[in-house]
Amino acid sequence: MRFTRLDDWLNWQEGLNPKTVDLGLERAQQVWSKLTPPDLASSTVISIAGTNGKGSTVALFEAILRQAGYSTGSYTSPHLLRYNERIRLDGIPVSDEQIIEAFQVIDAAREDIPLTYFEYGTLAALYVFSRQAPDVVLLEVGLGGRLDAVNIIDADLAMITSIALDHQEWLGNDRESIGREKAGIFRPGKPAVFAGRDMPESIAGEAEKRQTRLYVHGRDYYHEESANLWNWNGPSRLLQDLPFPALPGSHQLDNAAAVLMAFELLSHTVPVSQTAISQGLKTVSLSGRQQLLEKGGVEWILDVAHNPHAVAALQLRLQENPVSGRTLAVLGMLRDKDVAAVLALMQERVQKWHFATIEDSRGMTAKALAGKAREMSRRLPLETHESIEKAMQAVAGEVDPGDRVVVFGSFFTVADALKSSVINRCYAPPSIADLGL
Repeated sequence: MRFTRLDDWLNWQEGLNPKTVDLGLERAQQVWSKLTPPDLASSTVISIAGTNGKGSTVALFEAILRQAGYSTGSYTSPHLLRYNERIRLDGIPVSDEQIIEAFQVIDAAREDIPLTYFEYGTLAALYVFSRQAPDVVLLEVGLGGRLDAVNIIDADLAMITSIALDHQEWLGNDRESIGREKAGIFRPGKPAVFAGRDMPESIAGEAEKRQTRLYVHGRDYYHEESANLWNWNGPSRLLQDLPFPALPGSHQLDNAAAVLMAFELLSHTVPVSQTAISQGLKTVSLSGRQQLLEKGGVEWILDVAHNPHAVAALQLRLQENPVSGRTLAVLGMLRDKDVAAVLALMQERVQKWHFATIEDSRGMTAKALAGKAREMSRRLPLETHESIEKAMQAVAGEVDPGDRVVVFGSFFTVADALKSSVINRCYAPPSIADLGL
């Protein structure tokens, strides 16, 4: 027994491996093989990779499976408010005690293997799921696919949600290279689904190389909108008059359509009815994804969007839903993100910027963000703040009814915003339902 408090375990893990990101399967595979039971044989396993949309896709799977009466285990990252959000059973975060037990078992098994923070969390999730044996296990890939710790598990179905430029330092500088890395979760004889538009050729190439049957949006399945409903057409099933997903953004239809394709492919093990699908689409929720809060005539949108692809979807949401007043933005980002592209996408939608320093070693300072903005326009209205909390206080003091505030740029940004005095004073604290857990 190394520690009795979860926070102590997490603080210790951050210093165990000197590299924040250390891609490779060997360490996690060695430790996993020593654990008992070392498999998820009794569960149907779905692995989900992609640049954006992974969290929404997991939430859609969870919501529909719950309506169909199946038990679920879900592993996602990062978290917003509590580490426990990363490991969920039936949509509920597991307890500190369950995670600590897993950490203790992993620590005893690893001997001198220097696991990373992420590898510890991945193995803990797999250990919990192997003990609880839920009907379906949903594994979100943290970074890439081929060398991500999640890939030590042979999934029954693999899904790639989208491909865009992000994490180029580890995955490659073009969409073809990134697509190739993410397709590393494919398995021979197991189906895979691609949810996005404009699929890189490398994904099809990897599917052929790995003998994986790949189902592509617009080729093997498609959807179409009809009034306030939508229809889905797959290889052997037509679903009509479905409700729109209760997640904001038109791109969520692509995610939902891919989830329905997955259910068709897994119909022999986890059949779901159209009723369960409809109810799941109506009830799905996920905090921090274009999350809308309103009070006193002011609209707040909180979005973890942190790369151009995700910010483009946010920009479209703002364009399609104009407000009578101004749009102000609170932006905090990490240093390795494409800040210039993000600012360029949003410059026509934002009348004033509040840049904030993220209190993390990877965070970009507010002054540096402002410098990037000044390169675009010397007259851009902006303020800088030493924290998200101070930025939230400043913007709250200048908004009027009819205005909108957009808080985005990172999971850290949204997490700090949700914990801010502004949100907690004006809105009820996030509940389990609000968090999509």
